[in-house]
Amino acid sequence: MAASAEVQRIVIENCAIATVDAGDTEHASGHVVVAGNRIESLSAGRAPEGLENVVRRIDATGHLVTPGLVNTHHHFYQWITRGLATDHNLFNWLVALYPTWARIDERMVSAAAQGSLAMMARGGVTTAMDHHYVFPRGSGDLSGAIIRAARETGVRFTLARGSMDRSEKDGGLPPDFAVETLEGALTATEATVDEHHDPSFGAMTQVAVAPCSPFSVSTELMRQGAELARRKGVRLHTHGSETVEEEQFCKELFGMGPTEYFESTGWLGEDVWMAHCVHMNDSDIAAFARTKTGVAHCPSSNARLAAGIARVPDMLAAGVPVGLGVDGTASNESGELHTELRNALLINRLGAHREAALNARQALRLGTYGGAQVLGRAAEIGSLEPGKLADLVLWKLDTLAHASIADPVTALVFGAAAPVTLSLVGGEPVVENGRLLHVDEDAIARDTRQEAQRLARIAAGA
Repeated sequence: MAASAEVQRIVIENCAIATVDAGDTEHASGHVVVAGNRIESLSAGRAPEGLENVVRRIDATGHLVTPGLVNTHHHFYQWITRGLATDHNLFNWLVALYPTWARIDERMVSAAAQGSLAMMARGGVTTAMDHHYVFPRGSGDLSGAIIRAARETGVRFTLARGSMDRSEKDGGLPPDFAVETLEGALTATEATVDEHHDPSFGAMTQVAVAPCSPFSVSTELMRQGAELARRKGVRLHTHGSETVEEEQFCKELFGMGPTEYFESTGWLGEDVWMAHCVHMNDSDIAAFARTKTGVAHCPSSNARLAAGIARVPDMLAAGVPVGLGVDGTASNESGELHTELRNALLINRLGAHREAALNARQALRLGTYGGAQVLGRAAEIGSLEPGKLADLVLWKLDTLAHASIADPVTALVFGAAAPVTLSLVGGEPVVENGRLLHVDEDAIARDTRQEAQRLARIAAGA
């Protein structure tokens, strides 16, 4: 899309470029022209002469430009419970932490969201998401606090408004006072969509309907949640097939495996994405491919909780949309997505496909275009193409950490975590020289430490 002469331009030159477009176009040394909030042009060589209203010209020698990273699964509130239950599998980890999580409040969630977002944005995330599903009674406006934190950080954001209505008394894992009623969850979710979801091109905030998981949600909430999402025209998100215990749970309770259960409740489709999907057989993968149901692959969390290795190469070969997720920082304490590029590649090579599982460019695609597909925004973000939103990252690859790796994409994925020199969201700088521009990292660190301590005191005295 051509921009008018009045639109201000940013020109980035002398950089390697990985567009992650359909042809995986790359330039060893090229330029990108940003006009307003869009990418106007990009190509090999220097930028054209005579561009008008150039407000900034960047010599990006020694850098790689890629699309901004897209996070497809997270739980921000867990930032203030990092480092706990470090030797547990999923179900035991949940049992250990739910009593603490059930005592979160708006102030805690606000601080945790700021910490989670700051850590991701520093590492090249330009589109974030949060699956928040714990709403203790009297805890305040948790969804509003999360959305405000994303707005202040400056990143594009999807809130997956979660819910739970199956507590301990119903055979679930959460404490009774940490869940909502069926009616309360549906009403609150619809209100969140109505208040915050922006369906327009370039939206900064979108909302998805996101009951937590089969073992913490009633079948009726799954069914009615899907109906609500489709009536409102928003996406659907949940956890799926994360552990062998979950599969056993579904078979015992519903008489079918997770994928069959999801299909029976309306939870397969191109407007759905699920976190983890570790334990998927051939028929499960075929069902996801047939319906274009997306997957948020969370390799570090899957390893931390000993859940297993997701069959990502088989999913990609079948045509399943797959993106990357940090997952909650109580099961991925680093809280970064750019390290998941490397972890996705390495962990998948431990599986059946070994060295042929993933390569560097496939890993980069998972973290960019794959994530955009999963969030339903591939027409706007996820690749560097004229007309798309100017969400991009400038990675510094000329330091000691990467200096002897000739190929820049290999350096980014296989090498140490690369510093971010510049991150743009809709053409607006969010990170400069590794520092966040719109929020105070030191203040966030102080506030999150204090809120973690306050939560620990409350939980200990409960």
